[in-house]
Amino acid sequence: MAERIQLTKKDRFSVAFRHQFLQGSWNYERMQNGGWCYSMIPAIKRLYPNKEDQIAALKRHMAFYNTHPYVSAPVVGVTLALEEDKANGASIDDEAIQGVKVGMMGPLAGVGDPAFWFTLRPILGAMGASLALSGSIIGPILFFVAWNVIRFAFIWYTQEFGYKVGTEITKDLSGGLLGKITSGASILGMFIIGGLVQRWVSISFTPVVSSVEQSAGAYIDWSKITGDAEGIKSALEQYNSLGGAGLNQIKETTLQANLDQLIPGLAALLLTLLCCWLLKKKVSPIVIIIALFIVGILAHLAGIM
Repeated sequence: MAERIQLTKKDRFSVAFRHQFLQGSWNYERMQNGGWCYSMIPAIKRLYPNKEDQIAALKRHMAFYNTHPYVSAPVVGVTLALEEDKANGASIDDEAIQGVKVGMMGPLAGVGDPAFWFTLRPILGAMGASLALSGSIIGPILFFVAWNVIRFAFIWYTQEFGYKVGTEITKDLSGGLLGKITSGASILGMFIIGGLVQRWVSISFTPVVSSVEQSAGAYIDWSKITGDAEGIKSALEQYNSLGGAGLNQIKETTLQANLDQLIPGLAALLLTLLCCWLLKKKVSPIVIIIALFIVGILAHLAGIM
């Protein structure tokens, strides 16, 4: 029986170090695939002595990949375990490895932003800034050192955790555990992405569908507003009391306002589903982006958006 090929701690550390540059070759078509493939090179060289197997592994990892650059580490760990078992003869195909990557990257992406960008980094930045404002050079040093120590420690230890857990996952391939994990992670990822549609996709239809003349007292009478501070205060008080709808005597209702009353965010959702459908039909992301630019510019010039 051939001796089992196994990744050493040095190999895994090299992968973790390279993983810091995950976004070094970010692109619109496959996002972080170049950085991911670069990270996997030390492991691939260890696991596949044959040149053709190395080329096949590199091609396998050039597929689409995109998630938060730090919480990507456990995905790397699980993938290393899968590649190790594959190199030792386990019946793991390319689709299974890619399925685990895609299934995990969605849910983890929703965790990374609030944990790192919206919590840890602002806290460390505030601490460093407060020290710097008092004239201490420790402020910027504290931020730089603490941030990078925490960042790399998180990458290393979560990659190791994923590597150990991934080995256990591959032992139960016949029981369908891998499929269940991939399916569950995909569902959670789609749920998170669906919740972000309203936040990140913005569409506003500008055509006016109705114009109604409001009665006296339902709008701000600008002829009675003076140009001093008291006049500005009076206008703001009236605006607040009228619920923000009484700026002018003629109240105009746009198509977007009517759509928002029916189903808020409907246009954004439909656009997202259209893009997903086009991607499923193998339409290039670059083509979709250019088409959105063109449609948006033409619609604006036509007064539709």
